[in-house]
Amino acid sequence: MKRTILLLAAAMLMAIPCQAQKNTPSNGGISSEMMQQIKKSYGGNAADKALRNVLVNNSPTKLALNYENATAFNSHFSHRVESKAITDQKSSGRCWMFTGLNVLRNKAIRQHKLPADFQFSQAYLFFYDQLEKSNLFLQAVIDTYKLPMDSQEVEWLFKNPLSDGGQFTGVANLIDKYGLVPGDAMPETFNTNNTSAIASLLKLKLREDGLQLREMAAQKGMTPAKLQAKKTEMLGTIYRMLALTFGEPPAQFTWNQKNAKGEIVSTETYTPMSFYEKFAKTDFSKFYMVMNDPTREYYKVYEIQYDRHVYDGQNWKYLNLPMEKIAPMCIASIKDSTMMYFSCDVGKFLDRDKGLMDMNNYDYASLMGTTFGMNKEQRVRTFASGSSHAMTLCAVDLDKDGNPIKWMVENSWGSNYGHQGFLIMTNDWFNEYMFRVVLEEKYIPADIRAMLDQKPIMLPAWDPMFAPEE
Repeated sequence: MKRTILLLAAAMLMAIPCQAQKNTPSNGGISSEMMQQIKKSYGGNAADKALRNVLVNNSPTKLALNYENATAFNSHFSHRVESKAITDQKSSGRCWMFTGLNVLRNKAIRQHKLPADFQFSQAYLFFYDQLEKSNLFLQAVIDTYKLPMDSQEVEWLFKNPLSDGGQFTGVANLIDKYGLVPGDAMPETFNTNNTSAIASLLKLKLREDGLQLREMAAQKGMTPAKLQAKKTEMLGTIYRMLALTFGEPPAQFTWNQKNAKGEIVSTETYTPMSFYEKFAKTDFSKFYMVMNDPTREYYKVYEIQYDRHVYDGQNWKYLNLPMEKIAPMCIASIKDSTMMYFSCDVGKFLDRDKGLMDMNNYDYASLMGTTFGMNKEQRVRTFASGSSHAMTLCAVDLDKDGNPIKWMVENSWGSNYGHQGFLIMTNDWFNEYMFRVVLEEKYIPADIRAMLDQKPIMLPAWDPMFAPEE
């Protein structure tokens, strides 16, 4: 009996704060009075019911398509770099690689009169990308073994041991180290086109190896040589997993060079480096990334920790500039028939059928009876926007005064996506959702070029603006 009474009393005491919480409007919860006020926003009148009946059975994006903007689509461009066959990254996050290689491919096709469908092997470079990123992770684990496991840096490493995303610095470092091969010397496989399954296995193995290296590094008397030997053994396992799923990269190959008509003009044996030096040799030190990030101070250079593909390579660095400084450099590059690596928040206001990115494509405000009024800076600060996809900037349409009206990019989602494989963006959209572009030095004015020599401000790897582009 006493036990029953005690339990009943305890239950009553527990219920008291709950009841108080329910009826106290100042505690931050939704009270019954507040709920009644909130519910008034939905009147349940004939118009609301009609709209509800449509919306519950359809996507808001489909219903918000702006009919008044239907005639705004125009595919004419005053200045365009002639693009060749559209590539397709399939179900992978390799947009950064396809974009970087497309910049080099376009030059190679024109300079060497190659067939329009010529491609450098993405599978070849991706193999070494995944191997180098694995080494980057394992070596970073060794470097940080004295930090506690729950430190932000170590947590970030184990959360992100490997990815198939990246950026232009990775393209440059990997090519300089491993060269290039043509597409038919190392073709795509199921697992290079569909990366999720093998990525899960690789990350699982790397996390296991990372824990082992941390434990070894903390042991008394452990030497750097022993740690490097163990890391090399672990990378051997990663290499085997990659070779089984991607194929092993060729050390040497014989290639039939064809002209634009598809006729064989020469047959030679190459190494990846000799092929690169003949068909795509590039001084990547003359390429610079500029970015528009309104949340940070302009005219400063920033560097992102661990944002590289090769441990002994370079972190990604960029100069932050206002849009009015970036656009003229892009125009100068296009006028000189030079494509650019470009990245943006691709999904925003994208009409996938037309391949048009326009702020007026969708009228969500009228559909939902509210406004969506954040500017670019506010969207970045609240994680509502950021760079998500890399493409190749190849065209601009200028008005009679030389001001941009719209832009076009060569995408890597196949020729059936968007406007025959391309995406077109209005200049308003470009200003709001463009983030990064890589320019050759000759298109950068001297005063801006001088800013690139300043000491970079280091940003942490977990900064939300710098997730790898996919």
